[in-house]
This record gives sequence, structure tokens and C-alpha cells, in this order.
Amino acid sequence: MSAKYSSSLYSTFTHLLREKMQKITQIEKKAPVLKFVLILAAATSVILVLTLAPWNFVPTLVTEDVSVIAVTDYGCVAESVTGYSVVVSDCNAKPGDVISATFYVPARELNGYYDRVQEKLAMVNP
Repeated sequence: MSAKYSSSLYSTFTHLLREKMQKITQIEKKAPVLKFVLILAAATSVILVLTLAPWNFVPTLVTEDVSVIAVTDYGCVAESVTGYSVVVSDCNAKPGDVISATFYVPARELNGYYDRVQEKLAMVNP
């Protein structure tokens, strides 16, 4: 009878062990799906940021005629047509002269994006 009892105990134990292993296996199968979804969401957000944002924030090289405001030890301080102060090194101009200067400007200042946003806001807010 003890052999029959131990056989029954063994089969019950193996049955419980199989059920536990199945639950663990099911849990392990769900974890990679969650990781995949998180990685996919992160990759999508990085791609969107890198494709949409830079055209507004990356500096753009501009060459303009600027009006000299002052002459310092570092060069001439001038103001561009768009209102930016520019320092031009190795400058022999006098205040009031117009010279050509190359400098960086945020792209959003040139492409008119914020002007279009303000126009849309004005349409929405009376």
C-alpha cells in the first residue's frame, strides 16, 4: 500500500509541477511581447523626433548684408536684416557701413513655421 500511496503522491506532484511549469512558460512568453512593444514605441518616437524636429531647430548658415553698429577688439558688431547681432572678425569697416557676413540662424526663424502657427492661433482665438 505504501508503494501505491507513493505512486499517487508522485503523480500528483508531477501534475502540479507540470502546471507550474506551464504557467511559468506562459509568463515568459508574454514578457518578450511587452519588451518588443516598448522597443517599437521608443524607436517610433526617436524616428519622429529626428524627422520632424530638426528642420525647426538645426542652425542654418546664412550670408547677409549687415549694418555695422560698432567696432571692437574682436571685430565688427553688426545687425542683420532679421535682427540678429553678428560679430565679424577681421573687419575694417566703420559704424554705419554695410558689409557681408555669414552666420548661423535657427531654421525656425527662416522657414516661417512659427508665423503660420500664430496665424492659426489667431483664427481660433477671436
